[in-house]
Order: sequence, then C-alpha cells, then structure tokens
Amino acid sequence: MKIQGMIGALLMAIGGMCPLVHVPIIGNWNYFGIDQFLGIIFYVVVVLAFLGAFLNKTGLLRVCGWAAVGLVILTLAAVWFKSHDYFSFIHFKKLINLASGTVKYKWGWFVILTGVLPLITVRKPLVVQQIPVTPLSEV
Repeated sequence: MKIQGMIGALLMAIGGMCPLVHVPIIGNWNYFGIDQFLGIIFYVVVVLAFLGAFLNKTGLLRVCGWAAVGLVILTLAAVWFKSHDYFSFIHFKKLINLASGTVKYKWGWFVILTGVLPLITVRKPLVVQQIPVTPLSEV
C-alpha cells in the first residue's frame, strides 16, 4: 500500500508540471500556468497523498485520489469556459468557436490520471491470523 500510494502521488506531482494546455503564441501551460490558485490546491492534494502514503492511511489516499479527480474535472471545465469567454470580443459565433478551438489539451492530463488510479484503488493489507502449531514431538 505504501509503494502504491507513493507511485500515485509521484505521478500526480510529475503530471502537474507536464504540459496540460497549449495556447497559441503563448505556448504550453502546466497547472501553475493555467491558474496559480488551482496549482496550489493541486499540490496540497499531492502533499496530502504523500503524507497518507508515509502514514499508511488508505482513507486519506482515497480522498486525495477523488479530490484530484474532482480538481481535474473542474480545471478542464474552467479551461474550456475560459477559452470560449476569452474570445468573446469577436462578434461572430463561428469565429469564437474557431478561435477557442485553437486551445489544445496536452498529454499531461493522462499522467495525472495515471497517478490518480493507484490512489483510488489502494486497499488495506489483509491481516492473516496465525494459528499456533505444536510440533509432533510435544504431543
């Protein structure tokens, strides 16, 4: 469980620094390029996931995994709405859709979601109760 949580948190941390959105002329943005506040919240979740992995807390790991999924969905929606609102100065709907279509999602989202998967699927280790066995020489 500890290794699974560490791998998931590490992949999430790496994914947050990968390119997430490509904006023409400006370039690629990671989580902090999209929004600093969302980036800080994302990395607080990553630190909590590392903490949960070190302390062997499956509940904390699962909560961090689901919080990261919610944050990714919120960020994807925010990027979509912001790109459509960003070009609202254009008065023609077709041109707005064309201009906002130039904002592309990049491969960093897959790295984040690959890191979320181990956090969501973490399980408590089974404790097997051992029954004492007496040797035959004592019987």
